[in-house]
Amino acid sequence: MTDSTELLLSSTSSQSKSKRQAREFRENIIQALLVVAAISSVFITLGIMEVLVGQSWKFFTNPELKEVGVENIFADFFNLKNPQWTVLFEEKHFGIMTLLSSTFLTSFIALMVAVPIGTIVAIYLSEFALASVREWLKPILELLAGVPSVVFGYFALNVISPFVRSFNQDIPGFNRLSAGIVIGIAVIPIISSIAEDAMRAVPNQMREGSYALGSTRIATAISVVFPAAFSGIIASYILGVSRAVGETMIVAVAGGLQPLYSWNPLEGAATISAYIVQVTLGDVPYGSLEYESIFAAGLTLAFLTLSLNLIGFFLIKRFKETY
Repeated sequence: MTDSTELLLSSTSSQSKSKRQAREFRENIIQALLVVAAISSVFITLGIMEVLVGQSWKFFTNPELKEVGVENIFADFFNLKNPQWTVLFEEKHFGIMTLLSSTFLTSFIALMVAVPIGTIVAIYLSEFALASVREWLKPILELLAGVPSVVFGYFALNVISPFVRSFNQDIPGFNRLSAGIVIGIAVIPIISSIAEDAMRAVPNQMREGSYALGSTRIATAISVVFPAAFSGIIASYILGVSRAVGETMIVAVAGGLQPLYSWNPLEGAATISAYIVQVTLGDVPYGSLEYESIFAAGLTLAFLTLSLNLIGFFLIKRFKETY
């Protein structure tokens, strides 16, 4: 009887050990896949930057510009007094601020639309909406985030632009105000969804403590929940800015393709992404100076997005420490 008991215990221990080894093997496989995925993302990013930097250097050292000199090209590229971007013209200038001005302007207009509306929607969904309302309203917002950019572009061109021109017929059909407004509409789901998740993550004890002190729901939402979730809300703003800065089809369809240095939103002008679309339509030969210029413009856009993300990272870190 004792021998059979020991045999049973030994068999059970062996099965348990085999199951544990199988579970550890599966966990090791999953961990290895996660490590490969993480390393792959790093290498892909490095590969993209290598292409941008390498092709940009070819642009700045192109033999066609040998007589100009790379120092003069860099000086022209960062010219802030009289920037001109006429790479596709016979007389070539490389003032990237021409394209950056339109990128900044459309992004600013987009944020003026998306930040207040997205924040209000997030506060409503988190603090005031019934569960049944939230269940159908949030999927609609997420569906709006999935609308292709080209659809938004033609919406800006055929709906928003005629509405803007109804106030003044001298406004051109292609203008950065219409493009910026529609970019803001496209960014609203990103801001509202992430900000709402951040607010819902705030512990209910903080709300209950505010109610116990006599605060109303709106006062609690603004004075308690919003500051407590501010790091997540800042993250939503930064993602919204990155989407607005990198938007391509909306500005290409509705914002215009002329490289014009102007801060007037009622005029049409090309952004960096719109210029890249214009060059890659197929009329410019591969390997030419004009073709290589898109990598210099793309590298500028990449550094701009990286700078915004770094600012957002430090802001998130600061407010996490505060709250």
